[in-house]
Amino acid sequence: MSALRRFLTSAKTSWIMLVLAALAAAVLFGVAGSEGSETAPSVGLPDSAESVQVDQLRENFPSADSTSALLVFASDSGELDDETLALIDAKAFGELADVSRDGFVPPAQVSEDGTVALLVVPLEPEPDVAAQTERAQQIRDAAAADLDGVRVYLTGAEGFEVDIAAVFAGADFTLLLTTVIVVAVLLLVTYRSPWLWLVPLVVIGLADSLAGIVARQVASAVGVQLDASITGILSVLVFGAGTNYALLLIARYRDELRLYESRRIAMQEALRGAGPAIIASGSTVALALLTLLLAELAGNRALGLACAVGIVVAMIFALFVLPAALVLFGRGLFWPYIPRYGSADAISRSVWGKLGRGVSRRPVVVATAGFVVLGAMASGLFFVQTGLSQNDRFLQKPEAVQGQEVLAEAFSAGTTSPAVVIVPLDDADEAASALADLDGVDAATVGETTDDLAQINVTLDAGAETEAAFATVESMRAALDDVGGGEGLVGGLDAQALDVSNAQARDQALIIPLILVLVFIVLVVLLRAIVAPLLLLLAVVASFFSAIGLSWWIFQSPLFGFPAIDTNVLLFSFLFLVALGVDYSIFLVTRAKEESEHLGITEGMIRALAATGAVITSAGILLAAVFAVLGVLPLITLTQIGTIVCIGVLIDTLLVRTVVVPALAFITKDTFWWPRTPTVPDADGPAHVASASAGRSDDRAPSGTRRARRTEADRRPSL
Repeated sequence: MSALRRFLTSAKTSWIMLVLAALAAAVLFGVAGSEGSETAPSVGLPDSAESVQVDQLRENFPSADSTSALLVFASDSGELDDETLALIDAKAFGELADVSRDGFVPPAQVSEDGTVALLVVPLEPEPDVAAQTERAQQIRDAAAADLDGVRVYLTGAEGFEVDIAAVFAGADFTLLLTTVIVVAVLLLVTYRSPWLWLVPLVVIGLADSLAGIVARQVASAVGVQLDASITGILSVLVFGAGTNYALLLIARYRDELRLYESRRIAMQEALRGAGPAIIASGSTVALALLTLLLAELAGNRALGLACAVGIVVAMIFALFVLPAALVLFGRGLFWPYIPRYGSADAISRSVWGKLGRGVSRRPVVVATAGFVVLGAMASGLFFVQTGLSQNDRFLQKPEAVQGQEVLAEAFSAGTTSPAVVIVPLDDADEAASALADLDGVDAATVGETTDDLAQINVTLDAGAETEAAFATVESMRAALDDVGGGEGLVGGLDAQALDVSNAQARDQALIIPLILVLVFIVLVVLLRAIVAPLLLLLAVVASFFSAIGLSWWIFQSPLFGFPAIDTNVLLFSFLFLVALGVDYSIFLVTRAKEESEHLGITEGMIRALAATGAVITSAGILLAAVFAVLGVLPLITLTQIGTIVCIGVLIDTLLVRTVVVPALAFITKDTFWWPRTPTVPDADGPAHVASASAGRSDDRAPSGTRRARRTEADRRPSL
């Protein structure tokens, strides 16, 4: 490893790494391009799901190759008059018929109160988004022409597809631009240098671009499609994690510049000290993400694969490209706060060290108070509601959602999302009768048939994707088990949403324990201990529950007013918070392990907190801000993930890593490293205090050790 560090930092070879990175970027951009994804998130249910089986069987029916647009005409005041209704019917037989599938549009259906009319326009499926958008606009223009005092909405399958495509148009660019601005501002504030921040920003920005390309290529190779929500999370994760790694490395580099005259030797030592923590951190996050490959939902698998690739790319750039880029410049890169060779150690004067010493005096009281605060924030867990309907998933409701809501108020609540039942042809009448008798079913009629199958269209009393609708779907499935040979299947929007919810629950039950076991194993291997990993996991899981509870209170506030948390938010939030949250404990505890070799656990933890406090706090605030940027995307799901992770990272950075973890280490003392035996007995005597106060030049580089191994070339003033 020392040879690799010399290769990355030597004046003769460091430029090679930069050239290789530039060539790799050029090749990937040239071969694969840099296009983003603007498609909406897909359902991604497995073929075993009943709603998916229904969709597959529906391909055998005559209407399988058709879609439809629903036009909703709502009066601004009072009932629709006869003249308006006549004009609507004229549109059905005129221009709307010209764009319909068979040149025919059925007459309008009018609500009982006469305030809303509905036209169903059969259409040919249009795979090209631009052509579909143009056709939708043509339908809107034709429907709204010459109508005064009437609001017209395009909804249904066609309306949703067009509106969702429009919502995600340009989403990748908006997210990337906002993320870059946030990272640039926070790096500028952190380093207080007019140009130092540019180096990590450029390196991580290039890593993000390449991560998107590599992730799309890997996903395409295994038959996985990345939608806009996944590429958005990928970009945020690469910027957040990559910048964290950069902050850790640069902070260690700054410390080493005070000990070494040569900036290249200083970078070698910075890599030696920070490299293992970065590798452990990145590996933990990447492996945790890869557990999603075991999920049932294709969207979860796609997210895990793409983001794992992104973390690996970010880690490679932080460990290989960033060091080579930094050593190109002299110490002036840090201007105006230049770390001078031989200058006083700032760690011993750190406010974080004073905080650590204060915690060490009453660790039991501090740990108890910390968990009480975490428990108070977690109180919202008792009131959390999960599950968002399709209408509730947008921050700003598109036209299709507005039209569906108007339709649901004017007609039966289930009109907008009828259930689709497929049964053997011989069982059709019996199945329709059995379904019509169920509570929650408004109507059940036999529709299209084939030689051996029949389709039954069922209208529910409950609104789309509500608990009542889910209960009715389950009742329908149970009732069909007793009809004929029990071969009837229930599909449709509500059935699909129910299947997604069940699959998400199974994924959570499998993935969450796997993540905990995996993170524990990584920590055991890294720290060569058992007690410390258990305590770190306990702390980070407590911060997760606190983040969920506190976020729920925020979601219920007038600022957000979210009715529930989406089904996949808890899994993704747990993944990011546990994997990323444990990063800061890794940064702290690996430094404490290093310092404890000379100072013992108490003084080692105090010094580690003093050395890493500022950089970890900066990294946590930056990561929290970057995840908060997910709120610029149009989906409430992403806003919820961003908010929960933002709050959780701040809790972990400012409370768990700063107070709770050090307090647990002070309470357990040498047992913290069990079963490993510390090389230095822990004591709070004068020797340890003096050693800690003397600075790192005494305890890390005594005479005759690594300082004495520097060559004459290393002693020359750095450029």
